[in-house]
Amino acid sequence: MENNQYLGTERVGKLLARFAIPCIFSLIISCLYNIVDQIFVGNAALNSFLSGVVIIAISYFCGDGLLQMIGATDANLAMAHDYGFIIYAMMPLAMVQNTLASIIRADGSPRYAMGAMLIGAVINIIGDPVAIFVLRMGIKGAAYATILGQFVSFLICAAYLFRSKTFHICKDSFRLDFTLLKRIMALGTSSLLTQLSIVVITVVNNVLLVRYGALSVYGADIPLAAFVVIMKLFQIVLNIAIGIAAGAQPIVGYNYGAGKFDRVKELLKLIIGWTAIVCLICTVLFEAIPQVFILMFGADGELYTHFAVLCLRIYLSLILITCVQKVCAIFLQSIGHAKAAAPLSVIRDVFLIVFSLIVPMFLGVTGIFWAAPIADLLAIAITAQDQAIRKVADAGSCVIVGRSADYVLRNYKNIVRIFITAPKEYRVRKVMEMYGDSVEQAKKEHCALG
Repeated sequence: MENNQYLGTERVGKLLARFAIPCIFSLIISCLYNIVDQIFVGNAALNSFLSGVVIIAISYFCGDGLLQMIGATDANLAMAHDYGFIIYAMMPLAMVQNTLASIIRADGSPRYAMGAMLIGAVINIIGDPVAIFVLRMGIKGAAYATILGQFVSFLICAAYLFRSKTFHICKDSFRLDFTLLKRIMALGTSSLLTQLSIVVITVVNNVLLVRYGALSVYGADIPLAAFVVIMKLFQIVLNIAIGIAAGAQPIVGYNYGAGKFDRVKELLKLIIGWTAIVCLICTVLFEAIPQVFILMFGADGELYTHFAVLCLRIYLSLILITCVQKVCAIFLQSIGHAKAAAPLSVIRDVFLIVFSLIVPMFLGVTGIFWAAPIADLLAIAITAQDQAIRKVADAGSCVIVGRSADYVLRNYKNIVRIFITAPKEYRVRKVMEMYGDSVEQAKKEHCALG
């Protein structure tokens, strides 16, 4: 078997390119499956989340009710039903294939993993027009072409297990080791939360878009179709960023374990730098020529194009912040700091869900899209404050008043926490003196005394 000593000696920039570029292509190719389908079949509702055997059972049992619950309208319910119920069948193998691709990359063969994904994507791209137009199978044909490509990718990835570099598969490899499984799950928590948060955001926004869209001049279907396209673009950019960070994981893990912290720091700078460059380029393109990206997925009239262009500019305006937070979470995960990675990976998404519920009350259907940049700004502000507090605490003795420092430093030792309060009457009197408020104003606006 080959060893991985080169991970600790070869130039980090060259290593990062070697591992990250194939990983990026693999993730982008995964996105292409549904994107290609969508380009061929128009603006169908194709962004249902599917996850393994349990979800298959739930989906088949609940049927159209599940699709309606997550935002499908009467206009696209039939297409979502036809497409989704075929795709469900391949979910377990598709999930295994994605896991195998990560294992293959970690084993030092990122190009093999990329090749497996690429072959499946080519099959899907060629199969879509053949199945849809030649065989006249409609959207069902797009689904069959997708699962065929996924199945071929799975077979190629599975074949790698017989030629791996640093491990060998045997009978004992398929026995559950709960101790090892617990460690794996801890390290994967950040990625799991990221994926789950995307699902929750999608479902919440689908429901809100239908509700508020129906009250607007756009109707329910235009906002929903526009959101599907915008989320595809969002996922492409996010997957590029994740590909950079995930591709670096074997390099970061090896060097961190070997105590080569200078190389680890250099890798972090490169990861953030590459991510920032990609996101800035994409942001400029999205703001300057959004109609080009919208028209790639088809257009259903001038009203749809106008709405989609407007919302694309809004929703993806601060995608740089989102991506940097995600790659930092993956980096922390790579060095074994799973507990720190988990909240960092979802803080923005939690805010996004909250603001998606609140902002449309004032701005209508477009408020759902404004929630994204608002959440980005608030998340980065809190993250920056968190890091500043930790930096001050690490430098030596200090006194920090408020700023949620008691929570941020909850795992620090030798911390003294002091909570200062005063009687209700004293607080009311001081507020009246400082702001000139009446008793009622002091209680309601400043003291929150109820």
